[in-house]
Amino acid sequence: MMKNRVLCALRAAFCIAGMAALVACASGPKVTRVDAGTQTDLSGYWNNTDVRIVCDSLITACLNSPRVSQEISRTGKLPVILVGGFRNDSDEHIDTSIISSTMEVAIFNSGKADFVAGGSTRNELRAERQDQQSNASEATAKALANETGADFLLTGSVKTIVDRAGKTSTRTYYVTAELSGIETNTRLWMDQNAEIKKIIKTPGVKF
Repeated sequence: MMKNRVLCALRAAFCIAGMAALVACASGPKVTRVDAGTQTDLSGYWNNTDVRIVCDSLITACLNSPRVSQEISRTGKLPVILVGGFRNDSDEHIDTSIISSTMEVAIFNSGKADFVAGGSTRNELRAERQDQQSNASEATAKALANETGADFLLTGSVKTIVDRAGKTSTRTYYVTAELSGIETNTRLWMDQNAEIKKIIKTPGVKF
């Protein structure tokens, strides 16, 4: 009799737990909207806050660079920049295209540089011009070999240094950006941001 009561109690407990799990699954995740500028650090890895801090720092350094100002004064025109890639040399997955596009938008909107399209956008433009040679009217077809050549290439990289001791680790990010002359390979500007340093403590397993 006692054994049957125990089995019934166990079955009832399992049923309640199963129903609770089903209710939790049915209700779905809880989503809370926050301001885009809110600092969030859930995993300890690279996130949107880090992008904002790094890009703000590097963009300010670039726009205030004496070399950039000297180049504008020397040529009498805005430097034309082609945005290249930012290499991910870190130990984690980082979408570095966000860094390069953020810097491109900010520098362009500052009015201190002009940009030419690169990558897939440039390929699409070239394909469209080629297509127009056969399908557009002579009056409206855009000429071939008439692109604006870039003066400088914007590139960079992201690296990390990780230090661990027990359940505590530190992650330091080094983000470098540079403007290189396409014709001469000279550097117009370069800088590095190493402001992002995180201490991550992993809790022990509790039973």
